[in-house]
Amino acid sequence: MKVYKNLIIGGGASGLMLSANLKNKKDSIILEGNSKLGAKILVSGGGRCNFTNKEISAKDYLADSEFINYYIKKYNNRWLIDWLKNRGLEYTIKNQKEYFCKNSAKDLLNILKNESRGVNVELNTKVLSVSKKKDIFKIITSRGAFFAKRVIVASGGLSFPKLGASSIGLDIAKSFGHNIVPTAPALVGFTLQPKEAFFKSLSGISVDVNIKVKDYNFFGSLLFAHRGISGPAVLNSSLFWDKGHLEIDFLPKFDFNTLKNSTKALSNTLPLPKRAIKAFLEHLNIRDLPYSKLSNNEIESLNMLKRYTFAPAGTFGYSKAEVTKGGVDTNEIDKNTLMSKKIKNLFFLGEVLNVTGRLGGFNFQWAFASAKYLANYLETNQEL
Repeated sequence: MKVYKNLIIGGGASGLMLSANLKNKKDSIILEGNSKLGAKILVSGGGRCNFTNKEISAKDYLADSEFINYYIKKYNNRWLIDWLKNRGLEYTIKNQKEYFCKNSAKDLLNILKNESRGVNVELNTKVLSVSKKKDIFKIITSRGAFFAKRVIVASGGLSFPKLGASSIGLDIAKSFGHNIVPTAPALVGFTLQPKEAFFKSLSGISVDVNIKVKDYNFFGSLLFAHRGISGPAVLNSSLFWDKGHLEIDFLPKFDFNTLKNSTKALSNTLPLPKRAIKAFLEHLNIRDLPYSKLSNNEIESLNMLKRYTFAPAGTFGYSKAEVTKGGVDTNEIDKNTLMSKKIKNLFFLGEVLNVTGRLGGFNFQWAFASAKYLANYLETNQEL
């Protein structure tokens, strides 16, 4: 029977970066459940893949700060940009900090595939279970059994099930006794309570807001959608929201004091789309009059636009989520090796771990950095 030195479960961002940086490729294999590698890379960032950010720190992640810092400092954004640039990737910078492929995410994927050339790849191969006897892992798949000395779980999270996402990485971890931090959709839109049903009438309108959730503030656009609210500010806040209220400032750069001497009606003075203003005025029982004509109760209600408390009913779910928060508990992973503290030569990479970044390239940076780190470890540690 063939026994591989390294068996990588998952041909996504972390799995491909790992295989790209292995020197002895012929003794390694990737098992991918999809019919092609890097399916999620291709659809990310509107098809152009936001692969890193100019400013990255532990504060950008829902994770153990000491754990995440260890990797993003060792293999930072500069390393990643140079690594891709040296292999021909052309990129653009959006909002002065978000790095995207200039043409297509396919350019980045092709680099990873070219650098991985020599590694065995089995597509349409869904992993069903992993067990270990003595020093050999047995991996049962939809296409038979594979054997390996080292197993690297890089299977991602639960988001985008239509792209083949599954719980297999978490199932493997649990089968070997690992604790799983409860998972939930993240970087995802919010659904509405009956109180905010009027939001649906504003579907298609986008406004700049500041959202406060716990100790975090997120400035950016909010998009009213048919099912609820979405947009970058909402997606980022979903990462840190579990349940309960969050606070939205619908007028983050506006001061009501500028209206005190105005003779114009609110719908002609507030810096929001007119349809949105009228919907909020109706919802808050405020007449569409000049600010100076409002009652004290109306002024108090109008101030709620600066601190609108909103309790989401839930989220749009995994089918619309960019990533999954939660995952394999990093307290049970050796920081120096990314190896399980419970099972020798069982490793975990990327999104399957309890490390989740906010919108803006942070999750790809984590996937690539952790993979590069592990590749170096595997190459310098030949003991099996």
